[in-house]
Amino acid sequence: MTNLYTHTLIPGGAHTYSKGDDQFPANAPSHIERGDGARVWDRDGTEYLDWCMGLRSVTLGYRYTPVIEAAIAQIWQGSNFGRPSYVETELAEDLAALFPSAEMVKFAKNGSTVTTAAVKLARAYTGRDLVAICKDHPFFSYDDWFIGATAVPAGVPQAIRDLTLSFRYNDLASLKALFDARPGEIACVIMEPATTEEPREGYLHGVADLCRTNGAVFVLDEMITGFRYHLNGAQTLYGVTPDLATFGKGMGNGFSVAALVGRREIMELGGLFHGKPRVFLISTTHGAENHSLAAARAVIRSFREQPVIDHMWRIGGQLLHGLNDAARAAGVARHFKAFGFPCNPAYAITDETGAASPGLRTLFMQEMVKAGVLIPYIAPAFAHTDADVARTVEAAQGALRVVARGLDGGWQKLLDGPPVKPVFREFN
Repeated sequence: MTNLYTHTLIPGGAHTYSKGDDQFPANAPSHIERGDGARVWDRDGTEYLDWCMGLRSVTLGYRYTPVIEAAIAQIWQGSNFGRPSYVETELAEDLAALFPSAEMVKFAKNGSTVTTAAVKLARAYTGRDLVAICKDHPFFSYDDWFIGATAVPAGVPQAIRDLTLSFRYNDLASLKALFDARPGEIACVIMEPATTEEPREGYLHGVADLCRTNGAVFVLDEMITGFRYHLNGAQTLYGVTPDLATFGKGMGNGFSVAALVGRREIMELGGLFHGKPRVFLISTTHGAENHSLAAARAVIRSFREQPVIDHMWRIGGQLLHGLNDAARAAGVARHFKAFGFPCNPAYAITDETGAASPGLRTLFMQEMVKAGVLIPYIAPAFAHTDADVARTVEAAQGALRVVARGLDGGWQKLLDGPPVKPVFREFN
């Protein structure tokens, strides 16, 4: 339910638009009080099975003891000093050992900071201004270079908007057309390795080759794919090595930590040992906050010691099959589809015309909340169990029967509140 008082204090009612009231049905909890494993509770003590998992940042589970203990141990030694802490170098070593592209590492608190740092480095390295983004990938940064290219560019000067170009995923010709139209002007190409669609054979290597041929920097945003698709990143899964890569979300199990990694030749522009113009890369008081880095080290140890990645693929796969079976049983398989990678599934609901239906999607989420399941999207975690999948599928069977009624008689009269809205929209 909407908490109007919160909106009087916080624009949008939350500090991430994906957590806003307009992204959930009216009966969803307005706030979460605590979490444990794959469960969360509101202040009234109502329990929910959670598939949000902190916007995909909680890969192991809430209150995961080894991570919490590592963070607390570091807090007792100090969270921030006037000189670097040893844990900064130690975590950088961990990441360099994990990712083929990580010759040097720079830490920050969120993904937007490191993707923007990658763009700045690319511009400095190439002496060019233009940035090419994959338009099929939903979010790279809240900074001007990206937001100016979305449906919410308010506050971004037109001159900045004009510096961002876009291409389509799995369409190498669309990227080549950009290079052909703006020769010698594109500083970098930034994209995710994959979202819900597999890259076609040779596609990512083709992107890398186009960047190399045209003198642009190839940036892979692994904010979601990192610590989910493969322990060594989706770049390893697909055998492609970018010039720069960004990580975050799952590497901290909820703690705020992100990383820019990449080729020494480019990263060193933000360092002290070169004679080129100095890049003021990332310089933030809390960017290498010690306890978050200690938490990330514990996450990496847990991923090495436990079959976390395999578990996420298995649990997600079970849920994909179970949801689609439930849709067939409810007679709405033509309108409801669970799809994508098992470790990062998605679902879509369409109306009678085949168009995406925010109303029916909201109706589905509303009925799932009634059954005690939060599932605005699906982020499998190590804490999810076979029993959780079974409970979710059982809830979906009932929810999809209501969706079927909404298709027959109109979903409007079945909703307790307004339908969800796109995050990226020009007006409220």
